[in-house]
Amino acid sequence: MPKIIVDGKELEFKQGQTIIEAAKDHGIDVPHFCWHPKLSVSGNCRVCLVEVEKMPKLVIACSTVAAEGMVVHTASDKALAARNAVMEFILINHPLDCPICDEAGECKLQDYAYQHSNGESRFVETKNHKDKRVELGPNVMFDGERCISCSRCIRFCDEIAKDPELTFVQRGDRVTITTFPGQQLDNPYSMNVVDICPVGALTNRDFRFKSRVWEMSHTNSICNGCARGCNIELWVRNNEVLRLVPKFNEDVNSYWMCDHGRLNTFKFINAEDRVDGPHIRVEGNLIKVGWDEAFAKAASNLKAFGKDEVAVLGSAYATVEDNFVAVKFAKSVLGTGHLDFVHHIDPSFGDDILKNEDVTPNSKGAELAGVIPSKNGSDFNGIIKSIREGKIKALYVLEDDILNDNPELETVLSKLDLLIINSTNSNKTTVLADIVFPSATYAEKNGTFVNFTGRVQRISPAIATNDVDRALEGMAMSRWDKFGTKFDRWAQGKHYDARSSWKILVGLASALGHKLKYNMAEEVFLDVANSVDAFKGLDYDVIGELGTQLKNVNSKSTVKI
Repeated sequence: MPKIIVDGKELEFKQGQTIIEAAKDHGIDVPHFCWHPKLSVSGNCRVCLVEVEKMPKLVIACSTVAAEGMVVHTASDKALAARNAVMEFILINHPLDCPICDEAGECKLQDYAYQHSNGESRFVETKNHKDKRVELGPNVMFDGERCISCSRCIRFCDEIAKDPELTFVQRGDRVTITTFPGQQLDNPYSMNVVDICPVGALTNRDFRFKSRVWEMSHTNSICNGCARGCNIELWVRNNEVLRLVPKFNEDVNSYWMCDHGRLNTFKFINAEDRVDGPHIRVEGNLIKVGWDEAFAKAASNLKAFGKDEVAVLGSAYATVEDNFVAVKFAKSVLGTGHLDFVHHIDPSFGDDILKNEDVTPNSKGAELAGVIPSKNGSDFNGIIKSIREGKIKALYVLEDDILNDNPELETVLSKLDLLIINSTNSNKTTVLADIVFPSATYAEKNGTFVNFTGRVQRISPAIATNDVDRALEGMAMSRWDKFGTKFDRWAQGKHYDARSSWKILVGLASALGHKLKYNMAEEVFLDVANSVDAFKGLDYDVIGELGTQLKNVNSKSTVKI
């Protein structure tokens, strides 16, 4: 490979890379505003000026192609002086309103002003004022005074979202960003411009003024909006999720996520309709009871039915661990082969960027976990038919609102003698339930999802429930310091009385006289790895933060009974 020397270090680089790319691959940060690894080069911020030997003047690292033997100085006196001058120019009209800016604490302009500027401005004239609080679209607010004209947002709409909606207007120090006439910034990926804006010019209207970044903790997780499984960070304050942002994973979602996933996949976590504690139906009403009473009631009712009179529905919203234990519960505890899950497909939702028409996060994982009917069992349509005919009289539903997509089934489910549901929130199906167990959301538990390509990825608890011990699952003592800080934050805010679905099933199995010996999600996954060929050799550490591709995604569960 060709080699380049940067600040005295000899670096290998790929043919065609620019100086900034070659340096980045080796951990050398060249300051930049307008450059982004996934966008075209614009070269208009000039902060990345570097000195290259044998070149007559400074060059911008973002557009200068690296060449064999090139000697680059990113911190020479000449480069630093030019960088300081550029920073002074950029800050001339900047309002310096950091105390009220949502970007404060994660702003590149703040960082570079501290690292690469003189600390004072020679500009004494009145700053140029521009439009503030401009609603570019339903989800993005624009503050023209903060904008440094890096054009990242414009290039994103053109090149990634493939929907040109933004442009520069005016010239000189009056230049600003606006939408084309008659348009709004409302493409399905519009909020990514907030992430890539290096300053606080573009802000998330849903999150504005809710919290300062240093008041929150963040946890890596997976978006549950569709089968893509975008890698995300859950940002939490007082045990409440306040925002989602994409986490870089080149094999899944790169730097991006859709607006639907960002806005519609976390608000149910702290919604008013959360199921807070077990409920049983008494004289027509669902009454909150203790866990032991709910387990005893469910066990007593289930014992009244033969194995062919009971069916279990897993869930593409639940984790691999939840579904795997549901399979064991159905086959070894209830003895039924009537086992399936509901596929939620919306062709109008999918696109050729990130959004997938399967609007659940784990349908592939549910299949691999074995949530398929046994040889003599019924699938979902067969289960519904048998309920209608009175052959199946009891149904256990795992984390799915069947009636939301199939309201016509209300009369069918009403014929059941027993309907038990694990659910995070009250919904159309829980209204008919005889017993409701409160399930932890994806932000409150450990587990794994498998996306539509067969990539298994981890979720981790970002907020706590009353079942605090669950939050310790997978936490090695070497990570206690990090957990301890998070625990201090978890101690505040509202805590729901909810448990992972696999843990609920373990408790119910115990009440039925069967022992499913799992205490942590890791133990369940190790059993999955021993039972399903696709997961052979895996554990949470092997999966890691970016997930791993399964080699045999067509294999089925061989759950040992």
